[in-house]
Amino acid sequence: MSENSTTSSNGDPDHRDAGHGGADHRDADGTDTCSFHMAGSLPAGGDHLGGSFGQSPTLEAWYPQRLRVELLHRNGVDADPLGPDFDYAAAFATIDLEELKRDIKTLLTTSVDWWPADYGNYGPQMIRMAWHAAGTYRIADGRGGAGTAMQRFAPIGSWWDNGNTDKSRRLLQPIKHKYGNALSWADLMVLTGNCSLELMGLPTYGFGGGRLDAWEPDDGTWWGPEVWDPHAVTSMDEMVSRDERWHGQNGDADYDLQSPLAASHQALIYVNPEGPYANGDPLGSARDIRITFTRMAMNDEETVALIAGGHAFGKSHGMVPAAKIGPSPELAPIESMGLGWHNPQGAGNGNDTSTNGIEGSWTQDPTRWDNSYLENLFGHEWEQTRSPAGALQWTPVDADAPRTPDAHVPGETHALMMMTSDLALKVDPAYREVCERFLADFDLFTTAFSKAWYKLTHRDMGPKHRYLGPETTISDELLWQDPLPDATGAPLGEADLDTLRQAVRDTGISASDLVVTAYSAASTYRDSDKRGGANGGRIALAPQKDWPVNRRTVPVVEALRGVQADFARGGGHVSLADLVVLAGCVGVEDAARAAGVEVTVPFTPGRVDATQEQTDVEMFEWLRPVADGFRNHVSERFADFAPGVAPEAVFLDRANLMTLTAPEWTVLTGGLRVLGANWDGSSTGVLTDRVGALTTDFFVNLTDTDLVWTKTDDTETTFTGTVQGTGEERWTASRADLLFGSNAQLRSIVDAYAGSDGHERFVRDFVAAWDKVMMLDRYDVKGHRRYGPMAA
Repeated sequence: MSENSTTSSNGDPDHRDAGHGGADHRDADGTDTCSFHMAGSLPAGGDHLGGSFGQSPTLEAWYPQRLRVELLHRNGVDADPLGPDFDYAAAFATIDLEELKRDIKTLLTTSVDWWPADYGNYGPQMIRMAWHAAGTYRIADGRGGAGTAMQRFAPIGSWWDNGNTDKSRRLLQPIKHKYGNALSWADLMVLTGNCSLELMGLPTYGFGGGRLDAWEPDDGTWWGPEVWDPHAVTSMDEMVSRDERWHGQNGDADYDLQSPLAASHQALIYVNPEGPYANGDPLGSARDIRITFTRMAMNDEETVALIAGGHAFGKSHGMVPAAKIGPSPELAPIESMGLGWHNPQGAGNGNDTSTNGIEGSWTQDPTRWDNSYLENLFGHEWEQTRSPAGALQWTPVDADAPRTPDAHVPGETHALMMMTSDLALKVDPAYREVCERFLADFDLFTTAFSKAWYKLTHRDMGPKHRYLGPETTISDELLWQDPLPDATGAPLGEADLDTLRQAVRDTGISASDLVVTAYSAASTYRDSDKRGGANGGRIALAPQKDWPVNRRTVPVVEALRGVQADFARGGGHVSLADLVVLAGCVGVEDAARAAGVEVTVPFTPGRVDATQEQTDVEMFEWLRPVADGFRNHVSERFADFAPGVAPEAVFLDRANLMTLTAPEWTVLTGGLRVLGANWDGSSTGVLTDRVGALTTDFFVNLTDTDLVWTKTDDTETTFTGTVQGTGEERWTASRADLLFGSNAQLRSIVDAYAGSDGHERFVRDFVAAWDKVMMLDRYDVKGHRRYGPMAA
């Protein structure tokens, strides 16, 4: 376009385009107020807009290996329209749960034209929605699960395996709007799954509310190494990939899935229903199922119950080849209003629906809870066939086998269907044994599925203190909930605490050892599934007491047991869990005093001691750190266990699981270093000559411009700080130490404390961060944390 042209982008002279309403935009003096549309008319030049805020390429594209510290501040209060003072527990308590459930069940049987219900009942598709929301959970790092309704956002909401779950959530919108903010999407999705099961005849085990919605996508969780171009995806094979997450071949002794992953494929919740690589191999599918469901913290019985129970309902959809289906919600055009996977064939829904590509139902009555899934699986031989979409599936060999009704045409029937992943339950000896028990005892199967569903949908919620609503009063003590006993004895008063503080000091245990023991107890907490923490005193139980990283804590715990016994002989009662934390607080106070600052460290009593019988050793073993930058610990097997992963990346991961901000992460690390809280008592990173005093020496010496840091060997794990002028070797440090000087964002925080006016601020902020860590798991204390429902 020439510089003097007045033709708009749509060819209309005098730029009378739709955006200007066809008017001539001139002021009274004749000045054209829209002259910025004309080429080169901006004061600084530039005749077109090349990009805008947030548009790629951004920092992540230019420096993909940069440690993304800013992830610690995602989903913060600024993203929450309800604000920091919104009390979800109080709001949820205003709901009449029975009325809500009636509303949901009415909706489930009220079919709408834009997405008609199979068999006149939305229950099966709602079970799938809830199942897929919860099924992202993985035991290795506790991430995933239904707890924040992440299925509403990318990437999860646009995974191939979540095809058409957007329709389920859109159907629920009237319910959500009726109950407003008193009902989170996360609770609504799980409760709708429960209502669907009840409507079709399954007695559910219970429901606990209390899930808080996220307000932005999760851009930090690692879902696997596979990379695909979402704009180029035209079939399942292009998005659903698995080549990079597995070691060995299916069936080999070394066959294993990378940690912390649980799903066998990218963009799937579980396994490929057609078998590994869609090869139709039931035994290979069984291997993938066992690994995947074990990573979800499910044993063989729970695995069979979930698969057999879930497939008692509904049907699979595969009428249209994947290449003909439109893009996922995240890539759909703006006028789609958040709905994706548009199907252009026929009505685009009903009998023309396509989701995972497999077509058909497993049972004769897909909206009733019965045992016909297992009866059909074991009562017939099955042969391979293909769906209309081309997916591999199985049909009965016997032409006289029972048939399943059409989902929309009365009187029409079809052959039964099984997936390769269904046949896996028949060919795997251990799964087959469970199936045969369920076949012989339908009540056993009913109970097993009900309890497994409850575990699936509540596994990431943490202790029962967090559960809300009248259906949470389950008398059973479920081991996967990390149960705690009721508190005994009179509550600790201030006089008791003063007595205990003095008794701790009288032991002669150093502030360093007191601090590292309390920190080791509390730092197992992970907010992803609300597990771990100091409550329960499991620092004294297997497996935690036997972890190498905790070896410094063993003699301290034994000495504190002596304090506990002496206090009991005097007529008092204190739990070991409380005493460990209190002793750590004493250590912090003494360390601050040694640095010239008097401070009182907050302490909230009320912790209890769990027993070994209340502790699932296998599940708690997943909490053992392979690297913990706070205590300058890196496992000897880290390089083999995590090839290509830097220890500082795991350090960031740990800070995130503990809900720390970047400043909290920084002050905790700096304080723990000068207190000599390394796991092995080494001097690495302890950049001070005043060990045990809560100073800012770590920050000052880390950023000393007279020092040059050099690696000690080719592993690049330890470094020496040398005075440039003299060559004097002054300090040693790890990657977890140098991180706070090398990362620009963290160094800017260090500067805030390293200056001459930073010491008192540092002590104050360290104490606040310390108290936060000690209280991370205290859901029994009302209102101690903004972002979780509290006990009464």
